[in-house]
Amino acid sequence: MDSLSQIVLGGAVAAAIAPAQHRRAALLAGAALGTLPDLDVLPVKLLLDDPIAQMTWHRGPSHSLLVLPWLAWMIWGLCKWRGGRVAEAPARWWWAILLALITHPLLDAFTVYGTQLLWPLATPPVMWSSVFIIDPLYTVWLLIACMIAWFWPNRARAQYALIAGLVLSSAYLGWSLFAKQMIEQRAAAGLAAIGHADAPRVSVPMPFNTLLWRVVAMTPGGYLEGEYSLLADRGAMQFRAYPSDVAALSEVQQLPAVARFGWFNHGFQRARQMDGQLLLTDLRMGSEPDYFFNFAVAQQDASGQWQPLQPSEQIRLPQARSRMLQLERFWQRIWQASPN
Repeated sequence: MDSLSQIVLGGAVAAAIAPAQHRRAALLAGAALGTLPDLDVLPVKLLLDDPIAQMTWHRGPSHSLLVLPWLAWMIWGLCKWRGGRVAEAPARWWWAILLALITHPLLDAFTVYGTQLLWPLATPPVMWSSVFIIDPLYTVWLLIACMIAWFWPNRARAQYALIAGLVLSSAYLGWSLFAKQMIEQRAAAGLAAIGHADAPRVSVPMPFNTLLWRVVAMTPGGYLEGEYSLLADRGAMQFRAYPSDVAALSEVQQLPAVARFGWFNHGFQRARQMDGQLLLTDLRMGSEPDYFFNFAVAQQDASGQWQPLQPSEQIRLPQARSRMLQLERFWQRIWQASPN
């Protein structure tokens, strides 16, 4: 999720657990701890020069539920040794520190990017993909709660506000999972109607909401994309077919960068040739024809064979629509049924 959501989540969690007289300090500490896992972008950028490696190592060790408890223990132990608030209420501060840290990757797992919750185990990244990376209806309750707790830290209303903020934001995540199940049912009906009932698929909410969704399903020759508004559409989801160069992809799938990219995106990718290069696109993030992550992974030599690009190159493709026009279309689409 976005930084603001992680800051207010960490702050609310820590402040709800810490003693009332420590509430402002807990808000600040929780905000810092809620941000800490995403600082992995700094060593990733410094130590890795391949953009696919950079993408796939983000949300890795620093987001692991097998790593963060040890980090929490070290932070807690150091703070307790130094004395002060943590030494005054060590049990409460232990839980405040631990939960402020581990709620970060758990929240990230609700997005589609992919979070390696069990690193160093070689399991694919977790992507429950029920909320967009920025969703105001998740964040606003925590932001209000943190503001109340900051301005009235020692009053009962602060604790009530923090609990209410955590309950309401968690309830929104619960709603997002329920909405996703409804979308999955509509997608299953639509895919069955066109003979692709068993196609691997992923459903993703469109930006800033959980009412308009997008589904990508992989086929032997490419992929299908469908949109569905829970407010405007009725019946099964409609899909459009798009090609992918599956033959070229099969020729390079053993290359380390290609294999890692496919592992990270769960196979939801498009391959196409452009200017003698093979481009791979992550189909989970963006919508047709505009996608956020495009990488050149191989170059065709004089004999027509694919040679790996080391490192791979991230390609910035021209956008068919500006971001503002895309957002305007998404907003209108929430309220208007698909013309198909």
